Amino acid sequence: MAHLSNVKYGSGDWRNNQTDAVAVGIYEDLKMSRQIQGVNRELGRGISNALSANLLKGKIGEVKIIIGKKGNLAFVFGLGKIGNLAPETLRKAAAGVSKLCISNSVSSVSFLIPKEAKDDYISQAAAEGLVLGSYQFNEFKTTGEKPFNIKSAIILGGNKKAITKGVIIAEGVCLARNLENRPGNVSTPSHLADHARKIGKTPDMKVTVFEREKFTKMGMGALAGVASGTDEPPKFIIMEHMAGPKNQKPKILVGKGLTFDSGGISIKPASKMDEMKYDMCGAGVVIGIMKIISILKPKMNIVGIVPSTENMSGDKAYRPGDILTAYNGKTIEVLNTDAEGRLILADALSYASEHYDPEFILDFATLTGAVVVALGHVATGIMGTDDSLIEKIKFSSAITGEKVWEFPLWEEYLDQVKSTIADVKNLGAPGQAGSIAGGAFLHSFVRENIPWCHFDIAGSAWGNKNLPYQNKGLATGEMIRLVVDLLEI
Repeated sequence: MAHLSNVKYGSGDWRNNQTDAVAVGIYEDLKMSRQIQGVNRELGRGISNALSANLLKGKIGEVKIIIGKKGNLAFVFGLGKIGNLAPETLRKAAAGVSKLCISNSVSSVSFLIPKEAKDDYISQAAAEGLVLGSYQFNEFKTTGEKPFNIKSAIILGGNKKAITKGVIIAEGVCLARNLENRPGNVSTPSHLADHARKIGKTPDMKVTVFEREKFTKMGMGALAGVASGTDEPPKFIIMEHMAGPKNQKPKILVGKGLTFDSGGISIKPASKMDEMKYDMCGAGVVIGIMKIISILKPKMNIVGIVPSTENMSGDKAYRPGDILTAYNGKTIEVLNTDAEGRLILADALSYASEHYDPEFILDFATLTGAVVVALGHVATGIMGTDDSLIEKIKFSSAITGEKVWEFPLWEEYLDQVKSTIADVKNLGAPGQAGSIAGGAFLHSFVRENIPWCHFDIAGSAWGNKNLPYQNKGLATGEMIRLVVDLLEI
């Protein structure tokens, strides 16, 4: 694992930075700005020659390497149509520059923010893109050529504070990616708890970890039930950043921390079971956000909660047909032990509802395969109880480029998770609305009148995406940037 961490703000003439390359943007009209003209002169008209040869289009996502007469290098990235410059454009451009730096063994680069870019989000996005695009996961490789890493980058122009914030956010995303990409025998509940404790060493951050015996005695029967089939010690992790006024309601973030999911007694098919190490990506989102919070130190109250365990099929494992009692006293009929994520979240949501008076609760979970059927790997499915909160989430989605799509939580869906022998069951109607059924189940464990939104990240948390700031087939860390924007840190 590796990523660029040395990203600084700069001003003045880029030639004074003595970096190995310079990156500059061009619009689809292919007119050379004063910025590009200066780079072009240094390259001995290398950009002019590329334009004459029709090698540059200025399209969003395009990044081309230009070699000057003296062997000096420039990366020319597309800015799209004039007047439509957006943060996502710079995020993609900067990530593309990072990837070309790696493939061409370029150790350092000066990245030029377009002069007309006045939006601070654009500066932040450029910093995010440089870091996220440089991410590599090679922690377990012991043979072959040593991977090349970018040493440093300087962003010239834009807003210094926004650039610094962008780097911090991207670092949090990279932490989440590392936790998520590691295999289940490494990224265990104890591993997650250890990372939480490290974050807890910073000011205004308190971390509490409940062990199996403790949370079982507390009445978390759903988490205890799922954890009953594994010898790997389960954890209930609480991260509290209480830096706001005492009377300020905390914002609660809950992340599903299922570090490996075999399906339990309702065992999964062998094909692609290895991907079930990613069933803790909700936990990765929460821990990544709390890491960012520990550095930015906002004057507000934020709580992260991670219920974490494996779901295995040992001789003590819970079974289909069992009835479990959640922390809030509601009983759950277990129809399928592979619908376990919603069970451990039930205790976490109940705990958050009972122990805090939250402004809102957000939960993040790789909950259903059905959301992948509905939305593929493009967007995260969301559903909740508060229209105002949902609209704010959609607004942050548009800013950060992390797409969400709202599903309904109509009464008909809530009725489908009612049980005839318990309060609720962990499946909805057979073959119907699987993602909504998961959300409808979770709804039962959020106290009435608490604004709540569920994020089903099963499709967006990892997989084959075509974005330069993500790695195909690896964890994405999605929803971290959206939530940081939503929190207005």
